[in-house]
Amino acid sequence: MLITFSSAPFYSTYVLSPSGDVISPKIRDNPKYWPYFKDAIGTIDGSHIVVALPAAARFRYHNRKGFLSQNCLFACDFDLRFTFALTGWEECASDARVYDDALLRGFHIPPEKYLLGDLGFPAQPTLLVPYHGV
Repeated sequence: MLITFSSAPFYSTYVLSPSGDVISPKIRDNPKYWPYFKDAIGTIDGSHIVVALPAAARFRYHNRKGFLSQNCLFACDFDLRFTFALTGWEECASDARVYDDALLRGFHIPPEKYLLGDLGFPAQPTLLVPYHGV
């Protein structure tokens, strides 16, 4: 999976960086979300993808559910199209740490726009995360 998500054919076909110019009809046409999420351009979350590794590397990728996986970060727009993918992190890396690495690798959120995330992400202007316990 690392090669698939990191390869040029996957990125050129399935990953489209958000411009922030277009408001998704799923937000714009729904009074439950409009105008509250008018500047949201999508969502972001980490995911674990099963991997097969040589014995010497397995301890770093062993997750809490008992199988080997790599920690990946994916961002999608509201039409469920990928806007970013970062793969290959060890299981123990937090969403916040992988997100910081994504920013160093060119992940960009347009000015005055933001993504919806969960509590694993840091609170900052480019991410809207819920309050703990709410």
